Amino acid sequence: MILQSPLYLGLLLLLPAMVFLINRNRRPGAIYYSTIGPGKNLPVTRRVWWFQVLPWLTVTALALCILALARPQIGIKESMVRRKGIDIVLAVDVSTSMLAEDFQTATGRRNRIDTVKRVTSQFITRRPNDRIGIIIFAARPYILAPLTWDQDWVITRLNEVKAGMIEDGTAIGSALITAVNRLRTSDAKSKVVILLTDGMNNAGAVMPETAAEVARALKIKVYTIGAGSKGLVPYPVTDQWGRKSYQNVKTDLDETLLKKVANLTGGRYFRATDTDSLKAIFKQIDRLQKTVIKMPHYREYRDLYPYLLGLALGLLVVETILANTVLRRLP
Repeated sequence: MILQSPLYLGLLLLLPAMVFLINRNRRPGAIYYSTIGPGKNLPVTRRVWWFQVLPWLTVTALALCILALARPQIGIKESMVRRKGIDIVLAVDVSTSMLAEDFQTATGRRNRIDTVKRVTSQFITRRPNDRIGIIIFAARPYILAPLTWDQDWVITRLNEVKAGMIEDGTAIGSALITAVNRLRTSDAKSKVVILLTDGMNNAGAVMPETAAEVARALKIKVYTIGAGSKGLVPYPVTDQWGRKSYQNVKTDLDETLLKKVANLTGGRYFRATDTDSLKAIFKQIDRLQKTVIKMPHYREYRDLYPYLLGLALGLLVVETILANTVLRRLP
Protein backbone atom coordinates (compact mmCIF):
# COMPACT_ATOMS: atom_id res chain seq x y z
CA MET A 1 0.00 0.00 0.00
CA ILE A 2 1.19 3.53 -0.78
CA LEU A 3 0.05 7.07 0.14
CA GLN A 4 -0.32 9.58 -2.68
CA SER A 5 -0.50 12.65 -0.37
CA PRO A 6 1.19 11.68 2.91
CA LEU A 7 1.60 15.31 4.07
CA TYR A 8 -2.08 15.37 5.07
CA LEU A 9 -1.23 12.92 7.83
CA GLY A 10 0.11 15.91 9.74
CA LEU A 11 -3.51 16.81 10.49
CA LEU A 12 -3.63 13.79 12.79
CA LEU A 13 -1.79 16.00 15.31
CA LEU A 14 -5.15 17.70 15.94
CA LEU A 15 -6.60 14.53 17.38
CA PRO A 16 -4.70 14.57 20.71
CA ALA A 17 -6.16 18.04 21.39
CA MET A 18 -9.66 16.70 20.78
CA VAL A 19 -9.01 13.74 23.07
CA PHE A 20 -7.76 16.11 25.79
CA LEU A 21 -10.92 18.21 25.59
CA ILE A 22 -13.13 15.12 25.71
CA ASN A 23 -11.40 13.79 28.82
CA ARG A 24 -11.45 17.22 30.47
CA ASN A 25 -15.18 17.65 30.01
CA ARG A 26 -16.06 14.11 31.09
CA ARG A 27 -17.44 13.85 34.68
CA PRO A 28 -18.43 10.66 36.48
CA GLY A 29 -22.13 10.26 37.19
CA ALA A 30 -23.03 11.02 40.87
CA ILE A 31 -25.92 12.13 43.09
CA TYR A 32 -25.44 15.45 44.92
CA TYR A 33 -27.22 16.29 48.16
CA SER A 34 -27.56 19.88 49.33
CA THR A 35 -26.33 19.07 52.80
CA ILE A 36 -23.78 16.33 52.55
CA GLY A 37 -22.15 16.92 49.15
CA PRO A 38 -21.55 14.27 46.53
CA GLY A 39 -22.83 10.80 47.12
CA LYS A 40 -21.75 7.44 45.86
CA ASN A 41 -20.84 7.25 42.15
CA LEU A 42 -23.54 5.79 39.92
CA PRO A 43 -22.86 2.41 38.23
CA VAL A 44 -21.91 2.60 34.51
CA THR A 45 -25.05 1.45 32.73
CA ARG A 46 -25.26 0.70 29.00
CA ARG A 47 -26.77 4.13 28.35
CA VAL A 48 -24.01 5.83 30.32
CA TRP A 49 -21.41 3.81 28.39
CA TRP A 50 -22.85 5.04 25.08
CA PHE A 51 -22.71 8.62 26.37
CA GLN A 52 -18.97 8.09 26.92
CA VAL A 53 -18.44 6.49 23.51
CA LEU A 54 -20.39 9.09 21.53
CA PRO A 55 -17.58 11.71 21.27
CA TRP A 56 -15.15 9.06 20.10
CA LEU A 57 -17.30 8.38 17.04
CA THR A 58 -16.62 11.95 15.91
CA VAL A 59 -12.88 11.60 16.62
CA THR A 60 -12.71 8.33 14.66
CA ALA A 61 -14.65 9.85 11.74
CA LEU A 62 -12.23 12.78 11.64
CA ALA A 63 -9.24 10.41 11.66
CA LEU A 64 -10.73 8.46 8.75
CA CYS A 65 -11.27 11.71 6.79
CA ILE A 66 -7.62 12.69 7.32
CA LEU A 67 -6.49 9.25 6.12
CA ALA A 68 -8.73 9.66 3.07
CA LEU A 69 -7.01 12.98 2.28
CA ALA A 70 -3.67 11.11 2.24
CA ARG A 71 -5.14 8.90 -0.55
CA PRO A 72 -4.01 5.40 0.41
CA GLN A 73 -3.79 3.03 -2.56
CA ILE A 74 -3.35 -0.71 -2.80
CA GLY A 75 -1.65 -2.47 -5.73
CA ILE A 76 -3.98 -4.77 -7.68
CA LYS A 77 -1.99 -5.68 -10.81
CA GLU A 78 1.55 -5.39 -12.11
CA SER A 79 2.27 -4.70 -15.75
CA MET A 80 5.54 -4.47 -17.65
CA VAL A 81 6.41 -1.90 -20.25
CA ARG A 82 8.49 -3.74 -22.81
CA ARG A 83 11.33 -2.23 -24.79
CA LYS A 84 12.69 -3.53 -28.04
CA GLY A 85 15.06 -6.43 -27.28
CA ILE A 86 15.77 -9.45 -29.45
CA ASP A 87 13.37 -10.79 -32.07
CA ILE A 88 13.82 -14.52 -32.70
CA VAL A 89 12.22 -16.67 -35.38
CA LEU A 90 12.52 -20.44 -35.02
CA ALA A 91 12.38 -22.42 -38.27
CA VAL A 92 11.67 -26.09 -37.49
CA ASP A 93 11.77 -28.97 -39.96
CA VAL A 94 8.60 -31.11 -39.75
CA SER A 95 9.29 -33.51 -42.61
CA THR A 96 8.62 -37.21 -42.00
CA SER A 97 12.32 -37.89 -41.42
CA MET A 98 11.83 -36.15 -38.06
CA LEU A 99 9.95 -39.29 -36.93
CA ALA A 100 13.23 -41.18 -36.63
CA GLU A 101 13.63 -42.38 -33.04
CA ASP A 102 17.30 -41.84 -32.32
CA PHE A 103 17.04 -39.45 -29.35
CA GLN A 104 17.25 -40.98 -25.89
CA THR A 105 15.47 -39.54 -22.84
CA ALA A 106 15.07 -40.64 -19.24
CA THR A 107 11.87 -42.47 -20.21
CA GLY A 108 13.30 -44.22 -23.24
CA ARG A 109 13.71 -43.59 -26.95
CA ARG A 110 11.91 -40.60 -28.49
CA ASN A 111 11.57 -39.35 -32.03
CA ARG A 112 13.27 -36.16 -33.18
CA ILE A 113 10.20 -33.96 -33.53
CA ASP A 114 8.92 -34.60 -29.98
CA THR A 115 12.36 -33.95 -28.52
CA VAL A 116 12.78 -30.76 -30.55
CA LYS A 117 9.36 -29.50 -29.41
CA ARG A 118 10.15 -30.12 -25.75
CA VAL A 119 13.63 -28.57 -25.81
CA THR A 120 12.45 -25.62 -27.93
CA SER A 121 9.64 -24.94 -25.45
CA GLN A 122 12.20 -24.76 -22.64
CA PHE A 123 14.25 -22.30 -24.70
CA ILE A 124 11.19 -20.10 -25.32
CA THR A 125 10.37 -20.09 -21.61
CA ARG A 126 13.83 -18.73 -20.83
CA ARG A 127 13.28 -15.73 -23.15
CA PRO A 128 10.41 -13.78 -21.50
CA ASN A 129 11.73 -10.41 -22.67
CA ASP A 130 12.01 -11.28 -26.38
CA ARG A 131 9.50 -11.65 -29.17
CA ILE A 132 9.38 -15.17 -30.57
CA GLY A 133 7.94 -16.44 -33.85
CA ILE A 134 7.87 -19.94 -35.37
CA ILE A 135 8.08 -21.17 -38.96
CA ILE A 136 7.59 -24.87 -39.67
CA PHE A 137 8.58 -26.33 -42.99
CA ALA A 138 8.86 -29.44 -45.10
CA ALA A 139 8.38 -29.07 -48.88
CA ARG A 140 7.11 -25.55 -48.17
CA PRO A 141 7.19 -23.18 -45.17
CA TYR A 142 4.21 -22.37 -42.97
CA ILE A 143 3.96 -19.53 -40.44
CA LEU A 144 2.94 -21.22 -37.20
CA ALA A 145 3.23 -18.16 -34.92
CA PRO A 146 4.06 -14.53 -35.78
CA LEU A 147 6.46 -12.57 -33.61
CA THR A 148 4.90 -12.13 -30.19
CA TRP A 149 5.71 -11.73 -26.50
CA ASP A 150 3.03 -14.27 -25.63
CA GLN A 151 5.32 -17.23 -24.97
CA ASP A 152 2.52 -19.39 -23.59
CA TRP A 153 0.57 -19.10 -26.83
CA VAL A 154 3.69 -19.83 -28.92
CA ILE A 155 4.38 -22.98 -26.87
CA THR A 156 0.75 -24.07 -27.26
CA ARG A 157 1.02 -23.71 -31.04
CA LEU A 158 4.34 -25.58 -31.03
CA ASN A 159 2.81 -28.49 -29.13
CA GLU A 160 0.26 -28.89 -31.95
CA VAL A 161 3.00 -29.59 -34.50
CA LYS A 162 3.30 -33.09 -35.96
CA ALA A 163 5.82 -34.48 -38.42
CA GLY A 164 4.28 -34.95 -41.84
CA MET A 165 1.60 -32.24 -41.41
CA ILE A 166 3.03 -30.52 -44.53
CA GLU A 167 3.76 -32.27 -47.82
CA ASP A 168 7.08 -34.02 -47.57
CA GLY A 169 10.39 -32.53 -48.59
CA THR A 170 12.99 -30.14 -47.14
CA ALA A 171 12.80 -26.56 -48.39
CA ILE A 172 15.59 -25.00 -46.33
CA GLY A 173 15.97 -21.93 -48.56
CA SER A 174 12.24 -21.17 -48.64
CA ALA A 175 11.97 -21.63 -44.86
CA LEU A 176 14.92 -19.30 -44.25
CA ILE A 177 13.67 -16.54 -46.55
CA THR A 178 10.23 -16.74 -44.88
CA ALA A 179 11.83 -16.40 -41.45
CA VAL A 180 13.96 -13.49 -42.66
CA ASN A 181 10.88 -11.81 -44.10
CA ARG A 182 9.23 -11.99 -40.66
CA LEU A 183 12.18 -10.00 -39.28
CA ARG A 184 12.60 -7.61 -42.20
CA THR A 185 10.48 -4.81 -40.71
CA SER A 186 11.56 -5.41 -37.11
CA ASP A 187 13.28 -2.55 -35.30
CA ALA A 188 14.64 -4.80 -32.54
CA LYS A 189 18.22 -4.31 -31.38
CA SER A 190 19.08 -7.83 -32.52
CA LYS A 191 17.38 -10.17 -35.00
CA VAL A 192 18.01 -13.90 -35.02
CA VAL A 193 16.85 -16.98 -36.94
CA ILE A 194 17.36 -20.45 -35.47
CA LEU A 195 16.93 -23.05 -38.21
CA LEU A 196 16.72 -26.74 -37.29
CA THR A 197 16.66 -29.52 -39.86
CA ASP A 198 17.71 -33.14 -40.26
CA GLY A 199 17.90 -33.19 -44.07
CA MET A 200 19.22 -31.52 -47.17
CA ASN A 201 17.63 -28.89 -49.37
CA ASN A 202 15.51 -30.68 -52.00
CA ALA A 203 12.44 -28.47 -52.40
CA GLY A 204 11.39 -24.84 -52.71
CA ALA A 205 12.18 -22.08 -55.19
CA VAL A 206 14.81 -20.25 -53.11
CA MET A 207 18.37 -21.42 -52.70
CA PRO A 208 19.60 -21.44 -49.06
CA GLU A 209 22.70 -19.41 -49.99
CA THR A 210 20.50 -16.70 -51.53
CA ALA A 211 18.35 -16.55 -48.41
CA ALA A 212 21.50 -16.31 -46.29
CA GLU A 213 22.76 -13.37 -48.38
CA VAL A 214 19.45 -11.57 -47.78
CA ALA A 215 19.75 -12.27 -44.05
CA ARG A 216 23.27 -10.86 -43.99
CA ALA A 217 22.14 -7.71 -45.82
CA LEU A 218 19.43 -7.19 -43.19
CA LYS A 219 21.90 -7.89 -40.34
CA ILE A 220 20.04 -11.01 -39.25
CA LYS A 221 22.10 -13.76 -37.63
CA VAL A 222 21.25 -17.33 -38.50
CA TYR A 223 22.07 -20.20 -36.15
CA THR A 224 21.68 -23.58 -37.84
CA ILE A 225 21.19 -26.90 -36.05
CA GLY A 226 21.62 -30.25 -37.72
CA ALA A 227 19.47 -32.77 -35.84
CA GLY A 228 19.96 -36.52 -35.78
CA SER A 229 22.52 -39.21 -35.10
CA LYS A 230 25.14 -40.12 -37.65
CA GLY A 231 24.82 -43.38 -39.52
CA LEU A 232 21.77 -45.64 -39.48
CA VAL A 233 18.84 -44.64 -37.26
CA PRO A 234 15.66 -46.53 -36.27
CA TYR A 235 12.63 -45.37 -38.25
CA PRO A 236 9.09 -46.53 -37.36
CA VAL A 237 7.10 -48.33 -40.03
CA THR A 238 3.45 -49.46 -39.76
CA ASP A 239 2.28 -52.42 -41.81
CA GLN A 240 -1.18 -52.99 -43.33
CA TRP A 241 -2.45 -54.49 -40.05
CA GLY A 242 -1.38 -51.46 -38.01
CA ARG A 243 1.60 -53.18 -36.42
CA LYS A 244 4.61 -50.99 -35.71
CA SER A 245 8.12 -52.08 -36.51
CA TYR A 246 11.45 -50.38 -37.12
CA GLN A 247 13.78 -50.14 -40.07
CA ASN A 248 17.32 -48.81 -39.96
CA VAL A 249 17.57 -45.90 -42.39
CA LYS A 250 20.17 -43.28 -43.10
CA THR A 251 19.06 -39.65 -43.16
CA ASP A 252 20.93 -37.19 -45.36
CA LEU A 253 22.11 -34.11 -43.49
CA ASP A 254 23.88 -31.42 -45.50
CA GLU A 255 26.23 -30.09 -42.81
CA THR A 256 28.31 -28.21 -45.37
CA LEU A 257 25.30 -26.16 -46.42
CA LEU A 258 24.21 -25.44 -42.84
CA LYS A 259 27.72 -24.30 -41.90
CA LYS A 260 27.87 -22.03 -44.94
CA VAL A 261 24.50 -20.42 -44.15
CA ALA A 262 25.52 -19.78 -40.55
CA ASN A 263 28.95 -18.39 -41.46
CA LEU A 264 27.52 -16.04 -44.09
CA THR A 265 25.31 -14.35 -41.49
CA GLY A 266 27.71 -14.27 -38.56
CA GLY A 267 25.93 -17.11 -36.77
CA ARG A 268 27.09 -20.61 -35.86
CA TYR A 269 26.36 -24.19 -36.82
CA PHE A 270 25.62 -26.88 -34.22
CA ARG A 271 25.15 -30.62 -34.49
CA ALA A 272 22.62 -32.29 -32.18
CA THR A 273 23.07 -36.06 -32.09
CA ASP A 274 21.03 -36.73 -28.95
CA THR A 275 18.72 -35.06 -26.42
CA ASP A 276 21.50 -33.78 -24.17
CA SER A 277 23.43 -32.18 -27.01
CA LEU A 278 20.26 -30.49 -28.31
CA LYS A 279 19.60 -29.04 -24.83
CA ALA A 280 23.22 -27.85 -24.61
CA ILE A 281 22.94 -26.17 -28.02
CA PHE A 282 19.84 -24.19 -27.09
CA LYS A 283 21.45 -23.17 -23.79
CA GLN A 284 24.52 -22.00 -25.68
CA ILE A 285 22.42 -19.95 -28.11
CA ASP A 286 20.56 -18.58 -25.09
CA ARG A 287 23.87 -17.32 -23.69
CA LEU A 288 25.08 -15.96 -27.03
CA GLN A 289 21.90 -13.95 -27.58
CA LYS A 290 21.26 -12.55 -24.13
CA THR A 291 18.89 -9.64 -23.60
CA VAL A 292 20.60 -6.95 -21.54
CA ILE A 293 17.81 -4.41 -21.14
CA LYS A 294 15.83 -3.48 -18.07
CA MET A 295 12.06 -3.61 -18.27
CA PRO A 296 10.40 -1.02 -16.00
CA HIS A 297 7.47 -2.38 -14.00
CA TYR A 298 4.33 -0.43 -13.27
CA ARG A 299 1.64 -1.42 -10.80
CA GLU A 300 -2.02 -0.55 -11.13
CA TYR A 301 -3.48 0.81 -7.91
CA ARG A 302 -6.95 1.06 -6.40
CA ASP A 303 -7.85 4.13 -4.30
CA LEU A 304 -9.08 3.34 -0.79
CA TYR A 305 -10.28 6.85 0.12
CA PRO A 306 -13.92 6.24 -0.96
CA TYR A 307 -14.14 3.39 1.54
CA LEU A 308 -12.63 5.53 4.31
CA LEU A 309 -14.98 8.44 3.58
CA GLY A 310 -17.93 6.08 3.50
CA LEU A 311 -16.99 4.64 6.89
CA ALA A 312 -16.47 8.13 8.33
CA LEU A 313 -19.87 9.24 7.02
CA GLY A 314 -21.46 6.16 8.55
CA LEU A 315 -19.94 6.93 11.97
CA LEU A 316 -21.19 10.55 11.80
CA VAL A 317 -24.68 9.38 10.85
CA VAL A 318 -24.72 6.95 13.78
CA GLU A 319 -23.45 9.68 16.14
CA THR A 320 -26.11 12.13 14.92
CA ILE A 321 -28.95 9.61 15.25
CA LEU A 322 -27.92 8.51 18.77
CA ALA A 323 -27.35 12.08 19.97
CA ASN A 324 -30.83 13.12 18.84
CA THR A 325 -32.78 10.03 19.94
CA VAL A 326 -31.94 7.58 22.72
CA LEU A 327 -28.94 9.60 23.95
CA ARG A 328 -30.56 13.00 23.67
CA ARG A 329 -29.60 15.30 26.57
CA LEU A 330 -32.24 17.23 28.38
CA PRO A 331 -31.74 21.00 28.46
